[in-house]
Amino acid sequence: MNKSMLTGVLIGAAVATAGGAIAGYTAFADKAPDRAEVLDVREIKETKSTPREVCNDVAVTRQKPVQDQHQVLGSVAGAVIGGVLGNQVGGGSGKKIATVAGAAAGGYAGNKTQERMQANDTYTTTERRCNTEYDKHDEVVGYQVKYQIGEKTGSVRMDHDPGDSIPLQDGELVLSSN
Repeated sequence: MNKSMLTGVLIGAAVATAGGAIAGYTAFADKAPDRAEVLDVREIKETKSTPREVCNDVAVTRQKPVQDQHQVLGSVAGAVIGGVLGNQVGGGSGKKIATVAGAAAGGYAGNKTQERMQANDTYTTTERRCNTEYDKHDEVVGYQVKYQIGEKTGSVRMDHDPGDSIPLQDGELVLSSN
């Protein structure tokens, strides 16, 4: 082998070794990570209330309209009957006093009797009664995520569950779900 060929082989070997070393260094050198490792995910919930209308048919008892609010008919009828009965008692001027007293007592009794009868004069009807009730339920509104990039840990709120890792772009978390 001549000297120039030997020199060429040595230079070629040196270049190949140097190229391999550079490629190996580049391949094994610490590269910036492209994902953050998710350590923990916790749901963030809020209690929501949803209104709904609830209606029921209810039996309602009402008093019928009163024709004679002052119970005049009962008072007059009671006074007449009381006066007639009072007139049957006693004699002379005592008869007059008994008649007047019987009429007064009969008028009062007739008034109260008609009042009780009117109070018991009722009818029943059905009415629809409605009110608003609220149904409560928990709704997930986000996720509190604990993550790690290399030796550094952090926490971030996200609108979705990221799974096992969060993508990185230029060393920053990519938080959108797109």
